Amino acid sequence: MGLTQIDNLEVGMTLASDVHDRTGRLLLGAGVELSQKHLMVLRTWGVMEVNIVGLEEGDPNGHLPAEITHEQVDAAMAALGPLFCNSDVQHPVMRELLRLAALRKAAHELC
Repeated sequence: MGLTQIDNLEVGMTLASDVHDRTGRLLLGAGVELSQKHLMVLRTWGVMEVNIVGLEEGDPNGHLPAEITHEQVDAAMAALGPLFCNSDVQHPVMRELLRLAALRKAAHELC
């Protein structure tokens, strides 16, 4: 199982663990196969990432757009390191900001 960003979820994926909203309310239980309605519920309640069965643990990039490689994202994260050196990148918001900045940097370097 591995954490996956909400934007990388696809219909048919299976949850590896329960999903709760910010207040602790159970939204979806472990083992649920995601439908389009489930994806909408997760976005509505502000869920940022979920555990998915079959994905590698510790892969922050999850599914990348076809034109961007893991090497490009890793290089972009390394280049962005000095900008985030005084930030707690373990905090979910900062981790997501760094991930999005790296994806944007990798995509724009292709142009």
